[in-house]
Amino acid sequence: MLKYLSPAQMVDSVYDIDLEELKKQGIKGIIADLDNTLVPWHSCEIPCALEDWFCKVRNAGFKIAVVSNNTPSRVEEFSSRLGVTCIAKAVKPRRGAFRRIAADFGFAPQEMAVVGDQLFTDILGGNRCGMYTILVTPISRHEFIGTKLMRLVERIFLRRLQKRQKRQ
Repeated sequence: MLKYLSPAQMVDSVYDIDLEELKKQGIKGIIADLDNTLVPWHSCEIPCALEDWFCKVRNAGFKIAVVSNNTPSRVEEFSSRLGVTCIAKAVKPRRGAFRRIAADFGFAPQEMAVVGDQLFTDILGGNRCGMYTILVTPISRHEFIGTKLMRLVERIFLRRLQKRQKRQ
């Protein structure tokens, strides 16, 4: 179970992802979570830095999509403003949405990276599909009550992962 909860990489934010390194690893497509990965939960603002990051991702030759468990109205609004494909109510960590984006992009799972702030949705779902997973630090502490409860369990797993990494 721990292997499915282990991200390939941990960074502070999407802005810290080394796109050139992803290319070297054969990654061609990126699936990003929305809330607390790209923007704070319940925020309606798209920071200029995020718009710039999406341009940078596209200019580097990647295809990118947003996959979220949030409502279609929220996810589709952000995705249309950012000009990307999206799937709302994705029911992560189920594999369907991840597989659908990879198929739509025409890429094999190992050519896809999943970026998110939660182990039990983004990382677990991406790893179950055989995708490269990147865990980011949540942007905000403000979040859905169910997510707050999962964060308690997540902290236990993160501590174990960090101890394991120190030993290696």
